[in-house]
Amino acid sequence: MSTLTEPAQYITFKLGDELFAINVTQVREVLDLSQITKVPTAPSYMRGVVNVRGSAIPVIDLRMKFGLPRTADSVTTRIVVMELTLDGESTVIGGIADSVHEVIELEAAQIKPPPSLAMRWRSEFIQGLGKRGDEFIILLDIAAVFSSDELALVTDVNPTPH
Repeated sequence: MSTLTEPAQYITFKLGDELFAINVTQVREVLDLSQITKVPTAPSYMRGVVNVRGSAIPVIDLRMKFGLPRTADSVTTRIVVMELTLDGESTVIGGIADSVHEVIELEAAQIKPPPSLAMRWRSEFIQGLGKRGDEFIILLDIAAVFSSDELALVTDVNPTPH
């Protein structure tokens, strides 16, 4: 896990009542929810693939990935398209968020290490805890969320030559 020293920009999104953020350098775009094609034998948190300008992008339901109950999609549901380096390979993957809010800048002083106890989320997924006003923002280490297990699934679903 890297230590955060410089101010960085994050895109914030909600899953249930919790506000999460990921570094904008990992976000390619945010899409309205569109037709998702189911993939047979995919794990329950993998919704399927979506066509983004001719490329099949695997889409993960972030609520289910984090063990939250699945909810019906709404007018605010978005797909956050991320470009990650997993096991040395550049991978594009979509994550479904209940809503996407804004891009914020956080200084290193506004970010604390996640508490080791009483955290609902797996600590290896969390880069830190941001604080803005009275609100806590969970900063995700999104590459840790999508481990090599997902990379294998993504490769099977999206066999594009490199």
